Amino acid sequence: MRILLAEDEVTIFVTLRDALEEAGHEVIGATETESALAVLAEANPDFVITDIRMPGEGGMAVLGRAVELVPTRPVLVMTGYGTIDQAVEAMRMGAVDYVQKPFRNESIVKRVETFSRVRDLEAENESLREQLRTQRGFEGIVGSSDAMQEVFGRIRTVAPTEATVLIEGESGTGKERVARAVHQESTRAEGPFVAISCAALPENLLETELFGHERGAFTDAKKERKGRFELAHRGTLFLDDIDDMPLPVQVKLLRVLQEREFERVGGETTIAIDIRVVVATKVPLRDLVREGRFREDLFYRVNVVPIQLPPLRERKGDVPLLVQYFVERHGNGREYVVSRAAMQILERYPWPGNVRELENAIQRAIALAGERDELASEDLLPQDGRWRGATEVPEEILPLRQVVRAAELDHIRRALELTGGHRSQAADLLGISRKVLWEKLRDYDIDAAGEGG
Repeated sequence: MRILLAEDEVTIFVTLRDALEEAGHEVIGATETESALAVLAEANPDFVITDIRMPGEGGMAVLGRAVELVPTRPVLVMTGYGTIDQAVEAMRMGAVDYVQKPFRNESIVKRVETFSRVRDLEAENESLREQLRTQRGFEGIVGSSDAMQEVFGRIRTVAPTEATVLIEGESGTGKERVARAVHQESTRAEGPFVAISCAALPENLLETELFGHERGAFTDAKKERKGRFELAHRGTLFLDDIDDMPLPVQVKLLRVLQEREFERVGGETTIAIDIRVVVATKVPLRDLVREGRFREDLFYRVNVVPIQLPPLRERKGDVPLLVQYFVERHGNGREYVVSRAAMQILERYPWPGNVRELENAIQRAIALAGERDELASEDLLPQDGRWRGATEVPEEILPLRQVVRAAELDHIRRALELTGGHRSQAADLLGISRKVLWEKLRDYDIDAAGEGG
């Protein structure tokens, strides 16, 4: 990659430049703001690394200009001690990450290579998207809609990288299945996939589940126990419902994401881990940040690559495909046919529980069908009121042309009745010529009396 390195401290600049060039990148240096802005305009770098404090307007100006010129260009911000607020502001402005001084040059090189792979994979993915439109997707994730093809493309793009993934979607949309797909498509597929729901445990138990504990850490700690972070070593850790994670635990999670190390509850030994983190939320984390319920710095750490899962009501075209998938999955080898009336109900229902609710409905229908090979509308149990509206048969909708024709015919007849069948007077009432009226009478096969008849 062509990299702009904006740094006024000579030692940092030289050593980091050498490390990046040894990794095969082209480095263009700048030691003050004005020259950095000139490089952005003239050299169009692929990646920008800038210190916040530099002679001139400073690194924030470099960041703002870099994002303005190319919104998708990654910018890494270097900060000194006590500038965390500026780092958070930089992330808000569009920086992809920040690193605090002092740092190891290898960590910067690794970040650059991660984004380099993402860039290359996204370019390759453009040519794959059309092929993906005709494919089923990943195990347990079904959909041919454009929205789901976007999800499949994003999974294939980000999976081979080490970037943290944030999956957003309502309950029941399949967030854990997407997390598993990211794991299976990654270089860590042979490692463990460890999942935990942050909503299922109170604060004290969640901390123990995540980080483990030492013997005697609390009353019932009879022996040491490994947490989910240790169990996921060299694999993927999936944190579901991170929106329900208590603030004190968020602080500890932030440190693990930054340092890739932690201590067990009641322990003093620092444990290093090698994991990929995927998180999921059922509500937008930005809203929780504004409400003070989720740390802003943690948000920017987990929101590296977002994947947005659409609710089922916004991809109704996928319902027949999903129905067929669940019929095959839960049919125990039997070939069921879904009646037209049942399918119409399934397509009209808004599915507040999303794909999970649809799967339950199909399982229930198969159970109630008994020996029948057809799943009928009565097998969907509409009696609880949730299906009202979806089970009501709408009035027949006629083609617009047919409705317009019927209205025109009725209007002509009324005009003829008012004029006693006098075509010239009827034509005047209708605002058309006598010839046009005659052609319409012939078209409609109306027998009207002649002039004054």
